[in-house]
Amino acid sequence: MMLFPYFLAGSFFGIVIVEAEVVSWFRIQEMFRFQSFHMYGIIGTAVLTAAVSLLILKKFGVRSLDGEPVATSPKTLGSGARYLVGGSIFGLGWALTGACPGPMVGLIGSGAPIMLVPLAAALAGTLAYGCCRPNLPH
Repeated sequence: MMLFPYFLAGSFFGIVIVEAEVVSWFRIQEMFRFQSFHMYGIIGTAVLTAAVSLLILKKFGVRSLDGEPVATSPKTLGSGARYLVGGSIFGLGWALTGACPGPMVGLIGSGAPIMLVPLAAALAGTLAYGCCRPNLPH
């Protein structure tokens, strides 16, 4: 029962992304072909919302349930190679499947069982990263 609010929030998120056509393969292809602003507008709104939310959390000193301050760790760009490689792999998977992780689950829920294949691949990639993480530069 403790997880029920998260189930409701996830269900609401799924409905919103389906109705906003974020899970539409055609919308995603339009974005990658620079034919439509629709997806860029949604992504931009999400980035702006996250930035404002982080500023609010920082300003009010919000703490987690454990009493720890909610904060982000500083990032160092370095050569930027890890961001370039990681972003390229993510973008390639997104372009090939037509879905990033959030919409993948929404597509499965809306009746596209073929998305179980990229979801399994995403989970396998996450597992592989978890196994390799101690040996990777961070």
